[in-house]
Amino acid sequence: MGSYSSARKSFQFRLHPGERRVILVVGDALVTCLALLISIYLWGQMDWLDFSMELLAERIPTWFFFLPAIWLVLNLEMYDIRRAGRKDETVKGVAITAVVCLILYLFLFFLSEPGSLPRRGVATFIIASSILVLIWRFTYIRIFTAPEFMRRVLIVGAGRGGATMIKVFKELWPPPFYLVGLIDDDEAKHHTCVDGFPVLGGSRDLLDIIEREQVTDIVFAITGEMCDDMFQALLQAEEMGINITSMAVLYEELLGRVPIFLLRSDWILRSFVDEARADGFYELSKRLLDILGGFVGTLILGLVTPFIGLAILLESGRPVFYTQGRLGKNGREYQIIKFRTMRNLYDEDGDLLPDKDRITRVGWFLRKSHLDELPQFVNVLRGEMSLVGPRAEISQLVDNLQSKVPFYRARLLVKPGITGWAQVNFHYAVTVEETAIKLEYDLYYIKHRRLLLDIIILLRTIGTVIGFRGQ
Repeated sequence: MGSYSSARKSFQFRLHPGERRVILVVGDALVTCLALLISIYLWGQMDWLDFSMELLAERIPTWFFFLPAIWLVLNLEMYDIRRAGRKDETVKGVAITAVVCLILYLFLFFLSEPGSLPRRGVATFIIASSILVLIWRFTYIRIFTAPEFMRRVLIVGAGRGGATMIKVFKELWPPPFYLVGLIDDDEAKHHTCVDGFPVLGGSRDLLDIIEREQVTDIVFAITGEMCDDMFQALLQAEEMGINITSMAVLYEELLGRVPIFLLRSDWILRSFVDEARADGFYELSKRLLDILGGFVGTLILGLVTPFIGLAILLESGRPVFYTQGRLGKNGREYQIIKFRTMRNLYDEDGDLLPDKDRITRVGWFLRKSHLDELPQFVNVLRGEMSLVGPRAEISQLVDNLQSKVPFYRARLLVKPGITGWAQVNFHYAVTVEETAIKLEYDLYYIKHRRLLLDIIILLRTIGTVIGFRGQ
């Protein structure tokens, strides 16, 4: 036990995803504040040649000091640990953030009085932030994705749950941890491999394996009954300071989804409903946010409707708006409102053509920019929808899919949303398999929904719209 205790000292720097995310946020905040100081210094050298506090207060607008916070918000997508560990995604993320900053500034520039905005200061901040953030992020990749900072994980259970966890692990790059192997009390599985990873032994060997392989974390992936020997071994491992996590929890942590195909049929009643129950403060805050967002969205709708409506009429005639019955919270039906993006076109046999063949050119633009969904803000004000929630579906589709996808009807526990966790993390579902993945995202949102998560989804949606990545 003494040798293991000394070995554990080397594990103190092995970081969990949440800790890595904090390091990224703190690092980005520090380098963007440094970029702000550099921009003020260089701007002052070019324009003022003086740095008295009076001059700073006079010449620098208050909003200029919030540029680091604006950068962090626009760079929100890059706090996904998987993206943060890849150099190509890092370069792409910084480039998109810099371009969006520039576009927002130019938008303000043309609406402001001539000479009222600090062009040199903003330009210097964008350039300095891009360079410093890239240097910091590459340093992070070099240091914090090294083996010394990675958790060493052992999976308990070499059956369906363990195999699923390995499949998830192999699909992620960079790897979120180092996987040493599996253990299982079925002796027939000993000294075999599960998708390339060895089954190292059973419960009697657990403590020796932990010491030999310097294991820091155990993932419990047994979906059936657990024997007493395994239970006692896991208790001893926890007493030694090993982190023990269930497969379902780690699956959610790594993918932001709920593993619906590995959960028992009574999971909705035993666990999900209790964990997904939101408190009154959240429900009130969410409704106030919906009213505020719905009001602002309806104002924007009023401004753009004459232009969008004219474009639709010129290309494909009436109607401008399209309504359809959708299922809301608790299965109540309502009429969703959208700008029309398709024609009613039929083939030689009189059957309606596929959607992709009926989309108009104006409709393609409206879908890519998500402008076709602006009328849904009226649904939000009515209380039929929320700003954030699962995608609204027609009743026939729900009836069809609930027989093929486990827990599909559980998405009706909350109001549908204009945007949602599934929408910002996954493309439109075409197959049943893709629908199941989107449902996993929806159930994750329902289970973990909080005001902060709603705000993060809204900010990511804005980034999607600005980046023109709609479908």
